Amino acid sequence: MSNQRHGIAIGIERTDRDFFLSLKATGKLTHDDYQTITPMLDAALGEVRNPLIKVLFDATELEGWELRAAWDDFKMGLKHNNHFVKIAVYGNQHWQHTAASIGSWFVSGEVKYFDDEHAALDWLHE
Repeated sequence: MSNQRHGIAIGIERTDRDFFLSLKATGKLTHDDYQTITPMLDAALGEVRNPLIKVLFDATELEGWELRAAWDDFKMGLKHNNHFVKIAVYGNQHWQHTAASIGSWFVSGEVKYFDDEHAALDWLHE
């Protein structure tokens, strides 16, 4: 039996209503991963009226989602839909570019894929 490393590391910075989230996904994400991260994100945003969120999502070690985890991701996106200003997806696989394009249909802010982390950060801070 092998143990596969998976999960989401989260960093949250806040200035008034402006939030910068840095997320790094590792392995194949599970429902349990979202059970851990969703309350953390909800707690960070819950006290702020109309938060504005910019996200750097590092997908370079992401292998995908279990079906239920993909549903959790979708629900989280819909719940905070109007709060997202920009989401930069930093990855290294063609399917990640496709996933970012599809994800852009479900959030109100801009979603853009990058294969260079510095370019992603520059775009987020424009």
